[in-house]
Parts: sequence; C-alpha cells; structure tokens
Amino acid sequence: MNLYQDALIDHYRNPRNQGILEHPDFTSGEDNPSCGDSVNMYGQVQNGTLVAVSFQGTGCVISQAAASMLTQKVLGMDLHEIMKIDAAFMRQLVGIELGPTRVRCALLALEALQKGIREYLNAQ
Repeated sequence: MNLYQDALIDHYRNPRNQGILEHPDFTSGEDNPSCGDSVNMYGQVQNGTLVAVSFQGTGCVISQAAASMLTQKVLGMDLHEIMKIDAAFMRQLVGIELGPTRVRCALLALEALQKGIREYLNAQ
C-alpha cells in the first residue's frame, strides 16, 4: 500500500516556494518535538494580501510537502482568509488519511504561517 499520494511525493521532492524571502514582513516557525519536524514561514504583505510566501524546514514527507502545498494555496489570499484555514482544509489539501500523530505534521506549516500573520497583524 502506497502511504503517500503522488502529489505529496512530488511536493516533497520538488518543493515550491522553498527558501528564505528577502525582506519578509513576517517570519515565524513551529517545531514538532515528538518527531523533530520544523517549518519556518516567511511572508510579504501588501494591502492585507499575502503577495509572497516561502518556507524552510526539515522533516517527514507530510510536513514538508504540506508546507509546499500550503504556500501555493495561500499566495494572493487576504490575511484574514488565511487565518480561517483549519485542520479540515489541511487534511483535504494533503489528501491522505492522517492519524493523530500525522495530523500534527500536516498542520505544522499552517500553525507557523498563522502565528506569523497574527504577529504581523498585532504589530500593525
């Protein structure tokens, strides 16, 4: 049985929007101490819209592919819309059944992104 869908493997092997953004308006990171995964998110904002986003991280296929997939989905979105994204959205984005431990992997990038946006909005 193939645990990961082709899209997950593709995003893991060929991550989109990976790297550090120059001059980000926010940066934040999350770690999962139970497995050692980590994701840092970087974003640039104009008029309340995420106009550039990238990530750097280490970890399993799910955490890194989910970060890549998420950056593609949120680019060009309103910050307040991004803050409404939830675990159900991430489960659908990843597209495979996730047990409790693996859900945390899929949510790592979202938690880092929303933390960065929250800090950015609070500073405005």
